[in-house]
Formats: sequence, structure tokens, C-alpha cells
Amino acid sequence: MTTEKVYPLAGDFRLLDRKCVLALRELRESERYTKGMYGWIGFKKKQLTYVADERAAGQTKWNFAKLFKLAVDGITSYSTIPLKVWSYVGFTISFFSFVYLLIEIVRTLFWGTDVAGYPSLLAGILFLGGIQLISLGVIGEYLGRVFIETKNRPPYFVREKSGVHSIKEPIDDHKEDLS
Repeated sequence: MTTEKVYPLAGDFRLLDRKCVLALRELRESERYTKGMYGWIGFKKKQLTYVADERAAGQTKWNFAKLFKLAVDGITSYSTIPLKVWSYVGFTISFFSFVYLLIEIVRTLFWGTDVAGYPSLLAGILFLGGIQLISLGVIGEYLGRVFIETKNRPPYFVREKSGVHSIKEPIDDHKEDLS
């Protein structure tokens, strides 16, 4: 999945032409992270820089919890990276637990062990935990693909149409003349 460009310090106010509005209307998501959607639809963008005045009255309704939820929505709406992370964590844990198990086997063979069974038990638990995280990561990959497909987004938007004619019958060049 591609990463969408979310412009930093961009406000929530936008001037959109009709093509952009029609493209946004085609996105049927119920959880709409609009900052990501504006980037996802493509089209040319122009940034207008301005200096915002101080708030004239009242206080913002955006507290830390709401801002944190907005950040999580942005990450989960346009990225499957959180699902992929667990595969990498699982591979890392499994690799290091396997190395630890090899070290403990060599140490036990040459120098013995203080507590019988503890090193191998610990390595086995870590290794199986890593395998479980890898499995969760694989399930997460499939879940991420299902998540993307269920958004039912159009594969692309057509900027302009030119020379499009309505065809009433399909043209068959191989049709024989029977008259």
C-alpha cells in the first residue's frame, strides 16, 4: 500500500473543484480521515500560505485524547504498517531466542548448568512466542488486505474524458456478411 502525502501544518479548510468533490464522494468509507483522503484522490494541489489569527473567543475542544485518536485514525486508515510490525518483532524474537538456545546448549555441554532445564525452557518459550507473533503478523497481513478491499475504493480517477462515444452494439470485426 502506498503512503499518502498528508501536508504538515495544513488546516482542515480546502477549496476543491468539482472533480475533487466527485472523487471524494466515490469513497464510501464510514470512518473518513479526510486529511488522508485529500492526498489519496490525487489531482493537483496548490498551497496557500496565510497567518492565522489568535482564537477570538472560547477554547479549543481538541484535548490530548481527541488528538491522539485523530493520529491513530490517520495511521490505521492509510497504513497497514502496525499489522506488519508484529511479523518483524516475531522474526526478531525467534531469531534471538534460537541464538540464545544455541549458546545455552554449548554452555551446558562445556560447563554444565546451575539450574537444570531453565535455559532450555526459557529459550523454548521465547521461540514459541516469536512464532506466535509471526503468525499474528501473517494474519495481520491478510487482515490488512481485506481491510483495503472492503473500503471499495475505485482503482483510479479519470481526470478528463475526451472523444468518448456511446456504443450501442459491440463492434465485431469478424462478423461475416450473410446477405
